[in-house]
Amino acid sequence: MAGLGELSLVDIIRAAITRYLQFSPHGRSDLFRLDHFCGNSPTGFPEGEIKGVELVHLLLLSAEKIGSQQFDRASIFLDQVDKYSSITGNAVQRLVHYFSKALRERFNLETGRITSKGLKSEEVMLLLHPEEVMASAKQALIACYQKVPFYQATVFAGIQAVIENVSSAKKIHIIDLATRTGSHCPAIMQALATRQGCPPELRKITMVVGTTSSKQKFEEIENRLANFAETINLPFPFNISFLTDIKDFETSEGEVVAVYSPVHLSHMIRKPNCLETFLTELRKINPCVMVVIEVESNDNLQTFEDRFFGTLFHFGALFDCLEVCMNRCHANRMTFEEMYSGQHIRNIIASEGEERIFGHMKIDGWRDLFNRFGLVEAELSSWSLFQAELILRSFACGSSCTIDRNGECLIIGWKGIPHLSLSVWKFHRE
Repeated sequence: MAGLGELSLVDIIRAAITRYLQFSPHGRSDLFRLDHFCGNSPTGFPEGEIKGVELVHLLLLSAEKIGSQQFDRASIFLDQVDKYSSITGNAVQRLVHYFSKALRERFNLETGRITSKGLKSEEVMLLLHPEEVMASAKQALIACYQKVPFYQATVFAGIQAVIENVSSAKKIHIIDLATRTGSHCPAIMQALATRQGCPPELRKITMVVGTTSSKQKFEEIENRLANFAETINLPFPFNISFLTDIKDFETSEGEVVAVYSPVHLSHMIRKPNCLETFLTELRKINPCVMVVIEVESNDNLQTFEDRFFGTLFHFGALFDCLEVCMNRCHANRMTFEEMYSGQHIRNIIASEGEERIFGHMKIDGWRDLFNRFGLVEAELSSWSLFQAELILRSFACGSSCTIDRNGECLIIGWKGIPHLSLSVWKFHRE
């Protein structure tokens, strides 16, 4: 693991952009857009870090040449990048490897070396649900989520927001929109079990698993959580529901419904009418609250260059965090980087049109969308903020995380780079 005092990967990226701007030809009118990425770029790099700056600079040049369709030059730069990047190297080399791989695919698509008629079904499944494809990916997701402080802080603050909004209810039904591994469900169950005041008579979780093909895998999660409920003497009935059957969500009379959506809604954005239909049907269920965690990044930018730089910083922060929190040779880290991060980078950078799966938006974009469907943003309580701060203090590297407010929303990041947003929403009633 890297030491907390070492130079940040984000600083290396900023320095590489500064170098890129300095050496770019004069007269490039579009380069001003990169200025805001530079920030306070450090100077006086140790000699060992200069190689990292130079490697990222080569990557930037590769992206520029592909963006301007100078494919001969792009090929030269990509060949150089491939020589010095590595999936087993330091954080810079790993990050550059996956971006180079994505750029190479885009290069091959645009030059006709390969054709694209849409991703194969198994590739789509890998991007959306890597934990369903192979057991090692599921194990890696759990391991890395547990090691990443800003993820844990956001999840527990979100659970706190859910519990607060059902604090006086006797019959509680929580709709979990993203039970990928079930790792966060015990925290919800324990919070309900230890709730102060009048104990609830009914506690139910409906797990939304997305596809019928995954039913068996999620039944295993259901059984595991049911066993956990018994250990804390909690009678906890479960329903397994599928996103395609949202109209069939079952609620009983007197139930108070809360929706918990950790990094899920962005998967619907690029599917025609999918999110709109979902929100329309969700309104009919009449939840008392919807707690939303989403990636604080914008993958929907029109130009390839803007999307490339935004994605580079987003994953640069993530890879820097993994470098600090996990050993380089850890099998779970390598699986996570390849099957989760690498596939995300590939889809965002190399794909266009219908083949783009991810549609992450920053909180302002979510506000505009939710407002159109009658959702009103509610205040995130001081207890949720306290929960986030408490979790961060439990990590040795927690001081590297940042917590900021954006209106009523909480933004949690890594070394100044926003990574996740946490917001609370309620349907406006006439």
